[in-house]
Amino acid sequence: MSSNHSELKVIHVASVQNAPSDNKWLVHNLWSQQAVGVIGGPPKSCKTWFGLDLAISIASGTRCLGRFEVHQRGRVIVYLAEDALPVVKQRIEAICRHRGLNITELNLYVVDAPSFRLDLDEDRRKLQDSLERFQPTLLLLDPLVRLHRMDENSSADISRLLGFLRGLQRRFELAVALVHHMAKRNNSQLGGALRGSGDIHAWADSSAYLIRKKDSLQLALEHRAAASPKPIALELVPAQDGVGAHLEVVEHQDHDPNTPLSESILTVLSEAAQPMTRTALRSTLRVNNQRLGEALLSLEQRSVIQRTCDGWKIHESPACSSDELNQLSLI
Repeated sequence: MSSNHSELKVIHVASVQNAPSDNKWLVHNLWSQQAVGVIGGPPKSCKTWFGLDLAISIASGTRCLGRFEVHQRGRVIVYLAEDALPVVKQRIEAICRHRGLNITELNLYVVDAPSFRLDLDEDRRKLQDSLERFQPTLLLLDPLVRLHRMDENSSADISRLLGFLRGLQRRFELAVALVHHMAKRNNSQLGGALRGSGDIHAWADSSAYLIRKKDSLQLALEHRAAASPKPIALELVPAQDGVGAHLEVVEHQDHDPNTPLSESILTVLSEAAQPMTRTALRSTLRVNNQRLGEALLSLEQRSVIQRTCDGWKIHESPACSSDELNQLSLI
């Protein structure tokens, strides 16, 4: 039977070209290559810090969070709607210092615009033109709520917005990370707790959820086409110079859990040939930064240990100035 209508291109499944086996991940186990997805979490859960850590990793080829290997290094464009550009630069510089990177050599670009909306045709055209020019590997947009004035609970409205982003991903062969808030409601699936329409969860190929549980911060990962690793404990660690911070994976404690932390600290310090900084103690004991700080303060108040210009030690040593001690407390 003949037809005047054009047909969709339909091919046999066996003729579909296989994806390269080594081309599955953008960042190993963390973000799939050319994936759209969400960095989700409640307010003040370090979503922006994580997004910048991911962006800097891809732009530099260094491991994300010091653990996840980058498989495809490339240019990155970020837009942080809630932070002024000097603040954005300060955050990026802190992570770069931690990794020993030179910010001037970083393949990362920021959108310099007082406002930008994904529901405005003019702004969409500007974004498409910018992606055409820069050809980034990752586009980070933070947060979704500042990027539109649509009804987040409307499936029709949100699906149009997400469809536009999916179109960009396919056209420019890039990954898109969208920072979004989670509602307070409980849900057995973290993606189901994302604020607004359920289309946001359904849209994502790779997602990272940052959840606070008591005093700890956990990172849970979810992928459409791969198994999800177990949740990982994180902490936001202040920079040694007191300017900025960076996220770190919290390793399992190496000291005997039946031994009080204060006792483990004293053992380490008594065996050390010289004073130890807080960073060195945390690395040796593999313990949460907050717990370590509380234990050090308690021991200091009991005059068991003392802060010196070079770090913590048990025995007395020459006193430092108050400025030096304040600086040391951040190390």
